[in-house]
Parts: sequence; structure tokens; C-alpha cells
Amino acid sequence: MKENMLAMNRKNFLGAISAAVAIAAVVSACGDGTTRSRGWEFSRNMYDPIGYNPDQPNNNFKDGKTAQTPPANTTPVGFERFEYPNTMEGYERAGAELVNPLARTEKTLAEGEALYQTYCAVCHGPEGHGDGPITKDRELVTSTERRMLENFPPPPSYAASDGINSSRGGAMAALTDGKIYHTITYGLNMMGSHASQLSPEERWKVVMYVRELQKN
Repeated sequence: MKENMLAMNRKNFLGAISAAVAIAAVVSACGDGTTRSRGWEFSRNMYDPIGYNPDQPNNNFKDGKTAQTPPANTTPVGFERFEYPNTMEGYERAGAELVNPLARTEKTLAEGEALYQTYCAVCHGPEGHGDGPITKDRELVTSTERRMLENFPPPPSYAASDGINSSRGGAMAALTDGKIYHTITYGLNMMGSHASQLSPEERWKVVMYVRELQKN
């Protein structure tokens, strides 16, 4: 009997200690309502970075900056250099020298179509006729206003049946792989560069699909 009482007392004592520790931990972790202090924090190293942020001063470098200019002639990881400049000469040379490196398969062509419909069809149209929705009358209607949106000039059609010439000369339907890739990379006229939206491989997939649209 005496042993059972001692066991119960020990259990109650341990329970009371555990409850007191838990309450103290909760209370100590809360702010006092007058400061922005978050109280005690567990394992700060888990969310305080040991490394420097790019915009932080850094005495490890002579100029005192964390963000350093990469050494000359280095290439970032995952970056693919395009050796054809954004000039007419670069455009023509790309057209003469570059050929789509991807094998033409149903899967690759379907992926090219999906990318085209996502990034290109809004201007060039779903079938490449230069009749994308951004070139047509559009109206903005909200609870407070109703107004017509600005129309963008239609780009030239890729389709051979339309017989449209490129602003850089030659028929749109005769554009080569390299010329199309060069234009996607750098942009032209009102079309901006898509190099940040499409990886080199994705650009080639779009090129493959555009070559199909040229046959229309």
C-alpha cells in the first residue's frame, strides 16, 4: 500500500513538473505586448541564414560587396550561350548555319504546339495567321468602368497561303530554323525577347511547330 502511494505521488509530482515546464515555455515564447520581441526562439540557426544576402556588406571582398561580378568569359550553370548577335548580320548567319537539333517526333511537335499556344498565339494567332486575340477589338468591363482596350498591330502571317513577307525581307513561309530561333531569342519590332520565358530546347520546339504552320 505504501509503495503504491509513493508511486502515485511520484507520478503526480512528475506530471506537475511537466505541466509547469510547458506553461513556462508557452509564456516565455509570447511577447509582452509592448515590444516586437518574439520571446525565446528555438533553433535560430534553422531560419537565420549563415551566408550573406546579396545586398549585404561583406568584408571578405575588397569592394565590401557580397554580390560580385562574375569573372570574364564565365558561363552561369544552366546557361547556354548564343553566339549570334542581335544584328541583321547575326540574323542572316543564324538563318544560314543553324538547324533544329531536335528530332521531329509526335511528342516533340505536340510540346512545341503547347508552348506556341501559350507564348505566341496571343499575337500570332492559333494557326499563325497573325490574328491573335490581342490584335482584335477587346472590351474591359468591371463593376466601375467599361472601356475598349488598345489593339496591337497584327504580326505577319506564317502561312504560305497568305504570301506575307517578313519586315527583314523574304517570305514568312520561307523563314529557316535559325531565323525563327534568332527572332524568338532577341525579339523583333513590338515582339520582345522570349529568352527568359523559353529555354533553348523549348525555343527549338516552338521553331519546329512554326515550320508546320508555314505549310498552311
